[in-house]
Amino acid sequence: MLITVLVGAFLTATLIRLAPGFDADVQQLDSRLSHETVEAWRAERAQNSNIVRFYFRYLGAALHGDFGQSQTLNRPVRQLIAERLPVTARLVGWGVLLGWTLALVLAFSVSLIRWVGFRWIAVVCAGALLCIPSAVLALAFVILRAPAFLAIALVVFPKIFSITRSFLEKSYELPHIVTARAKGISELRVLLWHVLPVSGGQLIALAGVSVSLALGASIPVEALCGIAGLGQLAWQAALGRDLPLLVTLTVVVTVVTLAANMTSDIVNESLKPRAA
Repeated sequence: MLITVLVGAFLTATLIRLAPGFDADVQQLDSRLSHETVEAWRAERAQNSNIVRFYFRYLGAALHGDFGQSQTLNRPVRQLIAERLPVTARLVGWGVLLGWTLALVLAFSVSLIRWVGFRWIAVVCAGALLCIPSAVLALAFVILRAPAFLAIALVVFPKIFSITRSFLEKSYELPHIVTARAKGISELRVLLWHVLPVSGGQLIALAGVSVSLALGASIPVEALCGIAGLGQLAWQAALGRDLPLLVTLTVVVTVVTLAANMTSDIVNESLKPRAA
């Protein structure tokens, strides 16, 4: 986990440094600013030109809890993260919860009802949502003035539904499940006692992946809906080529994503039957 975070942060810093317009700043075009102020900004940008020197200086300060100063917002990065992390956590949490609820209800309904028409309606609806970019969904929710977490739920829902439906269909083809259905056991009992134990581990692993999906969707959703979370902060930092802020945001997102995946792995391991 530590190696992934360190490598990810360094690659992020390198890509930002090599991106076109790194040394440019829109604020420098403000005619109200004095020549000394513009030169001071240029000197500050020049300090980050050597990416290796910047990275090791950043790591040394980060070990003491100092993640630097935001170049676009002129505030400590640590304060910005602390203020906006809870907002994104609530947005992503509700979005993932609702997306999973919709996906599981629809996937289980398709498995239980066994009506071809209902199955195709569900597949077409999920496929249509998969084709809509997150930014378009966010813009639609701005126009409709609907809660932003619904947009994240609609990003998570089709992916979870498609994979869950695939898991369930493969489980129903297993010999012992085919035998159970042939003996006349009810569909609900087959699902709860035979299908879910087979697919449970895969669904738990999928739960960790869904967190990264929701975090990715939160950037356009927060930016377009005007929500002061990490997504909006990342958008502002990208526009301003704010190197310290973007590197720190990369570290935060990487840690959260890896923690979610590791938690799902630990849960799966704890649920496995132990050998006598």
